[in-house]
Amino acid sequence: MLSGAKKMGYSGVDLIEEELWPSVKKHGLAISAVNGHGTIEDGLNRKKNAGRIERELRRNIAKAREWGIPVLICFSGNRRGMSDEAGLRQCAETLGRVAGAAEQAGVALAVELLNSKVDHPDYQCDRTSWGVELCRRVGSPAVKLLYDIYHMQVMEGDVIRTIREHRADIAHYHTAGNPGRGQPDETQELNYPVIYRAIAETGYGGVISHEFLPSGKPLAAMERAYEECARALADAPKKKRNH
Repeated sequence: MLSGAKKMGYSGVDLIEEELWPSVKKHGLAISAVNGHGTIEDGLNRKKNAGRIERELRRNIAKAREWGIPVLICFSGNRRGMSDEAGLRQCAETLGRVAGAAEQAGVALAVELLNSKVDHPDYQCDRTSWGVELCRRVGSPAVKLLYDIYHMQVMEGDVIRTIREHRADIAHYHTAGNPGRGQPDETQELNYPVIYRAIAETGYGGVISHEFLPSGKPLAAMERAYEECARALADAPKKKRNH
């Protein structure tokens, strides 16, 4: 799979197990993003998790620096009756403790925006506005968002306007079609070629990662996704893009 991705033109891979990191490098690929801490449901918004998450993030920031990983993915956790304000306060407090270390390492702590309607019931960071406010409260260039296009289409739509307005707060993108999280193609309601070009027009220089459920053979699905993204970016500004 790694050799196939490299031959297609991919520059890196997300969320790959640590034991496979040497193999990723051997194949000439980057490790574009990994989880910074556990877990999605039991995350940053609980004070009882603060010590554990801080330790996990500090350990993973050091690993990210060693392996050249630019993004550590973070999670708000589920609400469980918690107010938006209380969640923001606790998430900002915990991220603030490690933001300086992330800045020094050149690593982004990207809080992932996930939908609470279909896939992650009760997840707190389920709207762009909440995530942007969290970034503002921490006030560090190392604390950003992972804008998952599929999840935010489920929750709020208006994807291109949001990308343009909040480009400074986005460190990483995930793609997938909607509905069904399928191949990002013409069978889905998202017009991905236009979205790819909109991302490029913001001056984004990071990675666009495909995170969809393939239809048919995985390698063929990967190749199609790569080619469609590459075609859409062909007329983008000259700054190099990764996908």
